[in-house]
Amino acid sequence: MKKRAFTLFELLVSISIIGILIAVASLSYGAAQKKARDARRIEDITAVQKALEMYYSQNGFLYPNNLSLLTPGLMQKVPTDPKGAAATCQYLYYPASGGYCACICPEDRTLGNSNAPNGCPSAASPQTYYCLKNQQ
Repeated sequence: MKKRAFTLFELLVSISIIGILIAVASLSYGAAQKKARDARRIEDITAVQKALEMYYSQNGFLYPNNLSLLTPGLMQKVPTDPKGAAATCQYLYYPASGGYCACICPEDRTLGNSNAPNGCPSAASPQTYYCLKNQQ
C-alpha cells in the first residue's frame, strides 16, 4: 500500500499563496482605516464649523479666540484627531479679524484644499491641509 502525502513543493506553493493573500488583505485593511480616519476628521471639522457659526450668532457676531470657548454650551467636547497623540498634525484653528480658519491634516493628500483662505497654512506647504473658513 502506497502512502499519500504532500510534497515539499506543494507545501511551499500553498504557503506562498496564503502569504500573498494575507499581504493583500492587510494592505486593503490599512487603506480602509485611513479613509475612515479622514472621514472622521472631515466630520469633526464640519461640526466645529457649525458650532463656530452658532457661537458667532449668539455672541455679538464675533468668533471665539480659541475652540475651548465652544464647550460645554455648543459642543460636548472639542474633537481631537482619531490617531490621538500619535497624529503628526492635530486639528488647527486660526482666529482672524472678522473670521477664522479651521484645518485638519488628512492622510489622503488629495483631500487637501488648493485654495487655503487667509490665515490658513498654504497648500504649497509640505503638509497638505483641508481647511474650512467662516461662512459669514
